[in-house]
Amino acid sequence: MKKIVIGFLMLLGMLIADDIVWQKDLDSALELAKKENRLLMVMVEGEHCRWCKKMRYRTLSNDAVVAKLKPFVNIRVMQEDKAVMKELPKIQGVPTIFFMYPDKEVIETAVGYFNVADFLSFFVSVDRKVRQKKQNKQLSSDK
Repeated sequence: MKKIVIGFLMLLGMLIADDIVWQKDLDSALELAKKENRLLMVMVEGEHCRWCKKMRYRTLSNDAVVAKLKPFVNIRVMQEDKAVMKELPKIQGVPTIFFMYPDKEVIETAVGYFNVADFLSFFVSVDRKVRQKKQNKQLSSDK
């Protein structure tokens, strides 16, 4: 009985763990990111992509990943939506995740399924590149 209760609680936790706020469309996500001076995380999925589903339900539902994504404007788009895909950089497969500035400049790209530890490593790279860009802007404005 104890194992059943623990299993039920784990399942319930997995179902409600998705605390990521997903924007409805790319235009409103870009507008929000510009307005609030935030970075974007764009996840491109395929309708029948099992790796996309694994990415969402295993990696993106992890508490550490959810916490890292809180400052981002997050959006999921479907590869089959040709109008939206024209506004994004070309992809090599799904899932593809772009970390980008509100002007659509790509900071980092993750292609394929990543487990939690590997996905969290992208935040280190994104942080480093954002800091480097700010330093470069500061140096050029000081001249």
